[in-house]
Amino acid sequence: MGLLTFSGGIHPYDGKDLSKDKEIRDYLPKGDCVYPLSQHIGAPAVPLVKKGDPVLVGQKIAEAAGFVSANIHSGVSGKVKAIEPRLTVGGTRVNSIVIENDGKFEEMDFSANIRQLDQLYREDVKDMIREAGIVGMGGAGFPTHVKLTPKNEDAIDTIIVNGAECEPYLTSDYRRMLEVPAKIVTGLMIVMNLFDNASGIIAVEDNKPEAIRILKKMTKDMDNITVNPVKTKYPQGAERQLIYANTGRKLNSSMLPADVGCIVHNIDTIVAIYNAVIEGRPLFERIVTVTGDAVKDTANFRVRVGTNARELIDAVGGFVVEAPEKIIFGGPMMGKAMFSLDVPLVKGSSALLCMKKDPVARSKPSNCIRCGRCAEVCPGKVLPYKLAELANKGDLEGFVRMEGMECCECGCCSYVCPAKRHLTQTIAGTRKQVLANRKR
Repeated sequence: MGLLTFSGGIHPYDGKDLSKDKEIRDYLPKGDCVYPLSQHIGAPAVPLVKKGDPVLVGQKIAEAAGFVSANIHSGVSGKVKAIEPRLTVGGTRVNSIVIENDGKFEEMDFSANIRQLDQLYREDVKDMIREAGIVGMGGAGFPTHVKLTPKNEDAIDTIIVNGAECEPYLTSDYRRMLEVPAKIVTGLMIVMNLFDNASGIIAVEDNKPEAIRILKKMTKDMDNITVNPVKTKYPQGAERQLIYANTGRKLNSSMLPADVGCIVHNIDTIVAIYNAVIEGRPLFERIVTVTGDAVKDTANFRVRVGTNARELIDAVGGFVVEAPEKIIFGGPMMGKAMFSLDVPLVKGSSALLCMKKDPVARSKPSNCIRCGRCAEVCPGKVLPYKLAELANKGDLEGFVRMEGMECCECGCCSYVCPAKRHLTQTIAGTRKQVLANRKR
């Protein structure tokens, strides 16, 4: 029997050797910290502080504005400097809480939040997760307490921990698996205990044999948790592909994982759940990989949310060139190109990837040659070249009929296109337009 996987996908250079052996180290911010009120899917959080207020590490500074929203906590001590629009990685200005960092990092007393796990009811656990402001930390930013409240809890029979980390260059999840495997296993058990019929799967790509060995050793006596090696292939860690590889169940764009009995959590999200429920600590820090051929050193940092991205570049010694041609917030396939380093790290920030050269900018798109490579690698089994044509013509109805909404925007088609066409970008923009029209 071969390794668990899905149909389609690609094998890009993974770049993980640059940082996979770098142990996680703490980085404490030196300058002001900025907390956008919209760093999650759903309604922006509402400030609980005002200019001049003193703040401690772990203090809730903004409150969820509804069920689909998330609390925000400070990662530094100091005082509120301003509440004003600030630049974010997406290039927009978002209303944000600015905290003047006093450098003391005085914490709240988290011990008051700690309770015995065997004495907690399910709703208590969900409340602790909601209060801690935990969201999907693989980049989606979906509030975790919402994901843990499906319409039919009895239908949930599989909790999958996404340890694939298929995005090239990223090694933060890998370091978590090596350094804090007990937190991952316990965090999974906490989630499993919220559902009567759930078993657990920790899915790890087979290019991480040491992580697989450690996690298998930790779970060898647990009948309800399985560590599944999955084939190293991008986008193995995408939700639909991961669920199919591990369960054989299929999703489409109109479905949620809960519709096929599954809930999927990123490694960092599972650790955050452990920290909230076992240690009483809210989410105010995460692991960020700083990597690429344009930086003097690489690192996996434990970073306070709100830290200025430029500080992490300085922490690895700066650049080896005067100006990298490309800096990406995240990985090369799904990340966002940055035009400024003076933006805050948020809950979904996984990496800063700095490249000397930008091969995409140097290539000029040409006409489609109908080679079919994009269709061969598409994990969603759509026809990217045809969807891009319809998108360029503005034919939204035709785009939807051709299953354009099934695109997961993974970037495989653009990666293999010999004509260097911007397929993913074109399709993604059209999908957003269709969704916006539906909302109207």
